[in-house]
Amino acid sequence: MRRSTVSLARRAATAVALVAALSLTAGEAFARAGGGKSSGSRGAFSNSAPPATNTAPRQAQPLPGAQQPSQALRQAGAAPQAAQPSRMRSLMGGLAMGFLGAGLFGLLSGGGLFSGLGSLMGMIGFLFQLALIFLVVRLAIGFFRSRQAAPAAAGTAYARQPSQPDWAPGANAQAEAGPAPLSLSEHDFNSFERLLGEIQDAYSRDDRHALIQRATPQMTGNFARDLDELSRKGQANRLAEVKLLQGDLSEAWREPTAEYATVAMRYALIDTTIDKASGRIVAGDPHRAEEVTEIWTFVRRPGESSEAWKLSAIQQA
Repeated sequence: MRRSTVSLARRAATAVALVAALSLTAGEAFARAGGGKSSGSRGAFSNSAPPATNTAPRQAQPLPGAQQPSQALRQAGAAPQAAQPSRMRSLMGGLAMGFLGAGLFGLLSGGGLFSGLGSLMGMIGFLFQLALIFLVVRLAIGFFRSRQAAPAAAGTAYARQPSQPDWAPGANAQAEAGPAPLSLSEHDFNSFERLLGEIQDAYSRDDRHALIQRATPQMTGNFARDLDELSRKGQANRLAEVKLLQGDLSEAWREPTAEYATVAMRYALIDTTIDKASGRIVAGDPHRAEEVTEIWTFVRRPGESSEAWKLSAIQQA
């Protein structure tokens, strides 16, 4: 019995150690820029997955926090409308309980359930009370209906507005069809490959100024949080030998204030995490490059050159 107990304890300890090792590996293996997560913005297409490509044939992970505008409108309009019947039921229930309470009071006082109705004046007073209650109920119903109609009308007006301003006067049909496609040149694709290496290098060196120059504020903020977390643990990320192996365009489009390009990229890099105090490697293999497939979205202002692209989003394929 004792031997079996010791054996069971050893197995449990081994299982715990294995789970801890796997958890450490899963948490630190994706220390590269972006942390192996999906984040950022794809402008008007943030709510939809980019089209699959030969490089990334699987559907990309959605960007966190993205919500369809139609869902937001439905959720915003459903709550006030659902609350109206409960208000009316509360009002009618209160009136009914008032009648019942008055009747019970009559019974307890010895006058009967409907005492006072036998006389003419009592009957007139009762009818007057009914008319007054009817008037109050009519006013309450009209008030609730007017409050219910006002948000509905406002929601309808908001829903008719396009999510983005028109590109030109009278371009409502084009806006409903979606953003206009954008043509890219070889210089644009060269910039995407250059940014891949420069962003990974800046992240590895914790060069936040370089990251600000090459990524949007949202992505720079995400990088900063990941770097701060590594620093809190006394660790640093080291990336080397970043090389693009394959890449192709998923989609590119033009919006009123920005131009976007989403590109699938399969690249290789050496990704390690070290302990800053001792220099010891805590995750990754410094002698083996790993392959990564991600979908990067870049953004620039309309009319800017190919050198102006900045990283706007990273999605896992």
